[in-house]
Amino acid sequence: METFDVVVVGGGPAGLSGAVALARSRRSVLVVDAGEPRNARAEGAHNLLGREGIAPQELLARGREELASYGGQVRRGRAVSAERDGELLVVHLEGGGAVAGRRLLVTSGLVDELPELPGLRERWGEQVLHCPYCHGWEVRDRRIVVLATSAMSTHQALLFSQLSDRVVLLTHGLAVDDEERDRMRAAGVAVVDDEAVGLEGHPLGGVRLRSGALLPADAVVVAPRMRAHSPVLESLGLAAVEHPSGTGEHYPSELGGTTTLPGVHVAGNVTDPMAQVGASAAAGMMAGAMLNAQLVETDVRARLGA
Repeated sequence: METFDVVVVGGGPAGLSGAVALARSRRSVLVVDAGEPRNARAEGAHNLLGREGIAPQELLARGREELASYGGQVRRGRAVSAERDGELLVVHLEGGGAVAGRRLLVTSGLVDELPELPGLRERWGEQVLHCPYCHGWEVRDRRIVVLATSAMSTHQALLFSQLSDRVVLLTHGLAVDDEERDRMRAAGVAVVDDEAVGLEGHPLGGVRLRSGALLPADAVVVAPRMRAHSPVLESLGLAAVEHPSGTGEHYPSELGGTTTLPGVHVAGNVTDPMAQVGASAAAGMMAGAMLNAQLVETDVRARLGA
């Protein structure tokens, strides 16, 4: 079984950034990646200084090349569990096999759970959106329907109203009180009290309503439930909990991605559902730096016989 200083589970911006930081400190590092990036269907990654609009897969390909240039490795596979073996953390892979690390960094992201609505999932990341900072500029001045699914929906409508004067909040069975309606009116957002039964048109033409009417739309905005689930962390005894924002579940962490599990750090969307690409990469780098510092201290104590 191969042993590394650090095994990274997840090869997105957080995982690769952390791995590069470690490799540049001459640490042996392996990234185990299932190859299923959350933003795979997005046309570009935005708000990323110096790489604005870069295709997500191109960004990851460059990251893998950078990691390889410093001696780091990437292995395609899915990590299914982990266990402690003395001073090591052993990560088991789907289909058999295992790798070991003195430390473990989990950056496996999250899953967006969407409402069950015909035509919604297949348009996710393209004409069905959730983040004005990720996709808002691309739908500026378009007809935007915000599908109310949670208390976050009115907040989304307000943010998208900065980008278009043709924003509609579709209540979809959610109670919207008078105060929120006044706020929508002040922002120029129309409120439609009806329920969506499906999305129609290729490209998207509108949202079919329970009443039978078609509500015209060039883009639909929905707040997914963002759920982090890591079988690796769960197998080590760390459970996901509700995020304070109410938007889903995450694995809590402290400075540098530290968790309650010794030697196990997290970074990116697995702990911060709101983090965009740049923030995830920064968190991964900080986690990698902290892991390297911990290993330095561990090695110094060992040499001193402590």
